[in-house]
Amino acid sequence: MYPGKINPKKMKQMMKQMGMEMEELEGVERVIIQTSAGDYIFEEAQVVATRMQGVTSYQITGEPRFEETAPEIPDEDVALVASQTGATEEAARAALIETRGDIAEAILKLAEQ
Repeated sequence: MYPGKINPKKMKQMMKQMGMEMEELEGVERVIIQTSAGDYIFEEAQVVATRMQGVTSYQITGEPRFEETAPEIPDEDVALVASQTGATEEAARAALIETRGDIAEAILKLAEQ
């Protein structure tokens, strides 16, 4: 974990002198980072908290999987796509979800079918 040939005890002592503390969080089962596009989910993640000058930073180590967030589709958009294409509301909603809410792309997609 420590670079080069630095003695771990010496490294901890140097970090303490700089006012830096590191602590591994125990019992972490899952870490989720939510974004507008979706969630990054880390199962079996290792999390280390580092405190320096009153600020705590967290380092996550592990392999995430990405789960895309389904966009919220207004009923008005579904009705518009259905009326323009003659498709059912269910098909219009599915096309809008697939195109992430892009009305024009959903209409084109349904028109091709």
